[in-house]
Amino acid sequence: MSATTTATPERAGRLAAHDSPSTFREALPVFLAHASPRLLLVAVAAAATYRIWLGAWSWWDLAPLVALWVAWPVQEWLIHVFILHFRPRRVLGRTWDFRVPRSHRAHHRDPWNYEILFIPFHSFLYSLPLLVAFWHVATPTAALAWTGIVGHLLGALHYEAVHFLVHTRVRPHTAMYRKLWNHHRLHHFKNEHYWFGVTRTEADALLGTAPEVRAVPTSESCRDLLAT
Repeated sequence: MSATTTATPERAGRLAAHDSPSTFREALPVFLAHASPRLLLVAVAAAATYRIWLGAWSWWDLAPLVALWVAWPVQEWLIHVFILHFRPRRVLGRTWDFRVPRSHRAHHRDPWNYEILFIPFHSFLYSLPLLVAFWHVATPTAALAWTGIVGHLLGALHYEAVHFLVHTRVRPHTAMYRKLWNHHRLHHFKNEHYWFGVTRTEADALLGTAPEVRAVPTSESCRDLLAT
């Protein structure tokens, strides 16, 4: 069963599917018009240039890339479940909520609105320094650290591209991307408690959040993450 067969009516959000690009040619300038993809493109170019300048290439450069490939689906799952789907908490008389989950809740309310689906730009102010610090701590040399940084930034850019295209009328041509397209649309239009992966689905399979579609009830709160 595809995600579209269980979707809520198109007009439930402020925008509908037909408001989005329908071809790659239409989608590319829209994608590049947004701040997050542009920043990531610049960051990838700058990081790759610096990595080339450092030199010291070896077979060990494969190690951070392999580690990143293995960890990526779990990272996506953890961020989606515990950060993007964070629910406001009341502690000591004060309600705690954050900009990133608020932005994600808006994305669920209006899934065809591609203006609000990208990584919030303000989050790069802390995520990029943390990314650089992490790879320098996790690897023994600056060269290996920047190999990991380049790979991580490419993964983030790929995430933005896949996520954007899933929320347009552009249909993927390959089996892998058709699977991702269907997987993420199930999360938005079938049940928000499952199918958390966007560019990788292994963590959903491993952690029990990719059940048989027919066994999952269609949620009434896909558009309002605070409804239940």
